[in-house]
Amino acid sequence: MHAMLNIAVRAARNAGKVVTQAYEQLDKVEATAKGANDYLSNVAAASEKSITDTIRNAFPEHSFVTEMSGLSKGTDDEYQWVINPLDGTTNFIKGIPHFAISIALRVRGKTEHGVVYDPLRNELFAASRGKSAQLDGYRLRVNKAKDLEGTLVATGFPYRRKHYMESYMAMFGAIFAECNDIRRSGSTALDLAYVAAGRHDGFFELSLKPWEIAAGELLAREAGAIVTDFTGNTDFYQSGNVVCANPKVLKHMLSTIRPHLTDAIKA
Repeated sequence: MHAMLNIAVRAARNAGKVVTQAYEQLDKVEATAKGANDYLSNVAAASEKSITDTIRNAFPEHSFVTEMSGLSKGTDDEYQWVINPLDGTTNFIKGIPHFAISIALRVRGKTEHGVVYDPLRNELFAASRGKSAQLDGYRLRVNKAKDLEGTLVATGFPYRRKHYMESYMAMFGAIFAECNDIRRSGSTALDLAYVAAGRHDGFFELSLKPWEIAAGELLAREAGAIVTDFTGNTDFYQSGNVVCANPKVLKHMLSTIRPHLTDAIKA
């Protein structure tokens, strides 16, 4: 395992202890509104501190982009850690046992290493660019579906951008008409990791943040998926709009989504 990935794994496991201990005492969790239908918690703050402390001990010169603190520049900006300390905060607050810790390292704008850790199930998804994706040491490969028929697709509702709901629901309906079923789990990081593991056949969502995407999209790509925006390009970090699946399923997803795009969603 690459030394930097090893540090990411250590950071994820340390943060996992913070999160699982808090999950056993949900009555003590403090949640505040970050924005419309969007929440932060003291647990996410503690998890983030645990992650950044672990990484800074090894790489004090590196930069960070995190959900809680935003951009923290280091002396070497070529190395940037992209961190979501608790992906699935609403699930966590409500006592729904489906959330994860997401850590990625981007080097000169390319994601080189990524970890998604589900602390309750003790499942650790990890990948390095060009070195495959793994779950607890076992190599992952995406499913080999040839089109949307019979597939299970994951998604997330645009809760930060409810004015997109009409267009999104048209996409949802079009995909649903072609696939077997759709899941909305509440954790983008796990959705992408599940595509990598072959548990989901595809994923689509709009208005995502970099810390929600970074680790999971590397996992998916290293397992054989393609990740694009809604127009089939690779500008998903800018737009926040993500489609992910094996090449054949992705082609069908994009052609199904395309008629329902608006200029605002394409931007």
